[in-house]
Amino acid sequence: MHSFSAADIPEDWRALLGDYFESSEWQTLQTNLRTELNKDAEKICPESQNYFKALTLTPLSKVKIVILGQDPYHSPGLAQGLAFSIPSDIPTNSRQFPSSLRNISKALALEGFGTLPNGDLYAWAEQGVLLLNTALSVKLGEAGSHANLGWKSLIDTLISNLALQKPHLVWMLWGGHAQSKLPLIEAAPDQLLLQSSHPSGLGVYKTDRPFLEPGGMASCGHFTKANAWLVAHQQSPIQWVGDHNSSTDKDLFSLSS
Repeated sequence: MHSFSAADIPEDWRALLGDYFESSEWQTLQTNLRTELNKDAEKICPESQNYFKALTLTPLSKVKIVILGQDPYHSPGLAQGLAFSIPSDIPTNSRQFPSSLRNISKALALEGFGTLPNGDLYAWAEQGVLLLNTALSVKLGEAGSHANLGWKSLIDTLISNLALQKPHLVWMLWGGHAQSKLPLIEAAPDQLLLQSSHPSGLGVYKTDRPFLEPGGMASCGHFTKANAWLVAHQQSPIQWVGDHNSSTDKDLFSLSS
């Protein structure tokens, strides 16, 4: 029998969620997920110990930026428990490397930060970028298959409480699904909301706020805007690519002094 309980969630995030754990929605999620795990745990991504990896790597006190994904990668060997992130040993030129990460890397390069050396975004999480999916599990090969298990109530409560408790956060909302969470965030004061199309596939270009401009000559500028906001609020900017100290970062520091 597989267990799934509030104890799986780091203590600081449990405190943020408050009385959510007394709700019928939490009981429903527990029941549904335990049923799925006991049915066929080996076909669920990521492994159960990694459902809350994003919350473990990014403590509540350190959150600066929130990037919302949808559900974990459903292809074998990709899901880590962090939105958009994959293991570092997957070559950037392989068919396994997701289009969303390719386009994120293109945007970073266009903004002067350089390209991602691989798809592992652990370093972002450790700097305060909460890489949060809105469903934290999925069945292998079946996108969206766990979207109705009850994750929505937990993640919506977390997003709403986080926005209210933490001023000056940056929210990167890529695509319609992430932007559907806007009402939960807009109730809180002094949050930076960055919106664009989703970075995956051809959809990256297809809205009036594209993640990449058609032709790939410019990006939405979210990574630069996020760092400018952080510096303006006396926080250190994110090193988006390795230990690369871009001229953008230096300019931001000089502007804030």
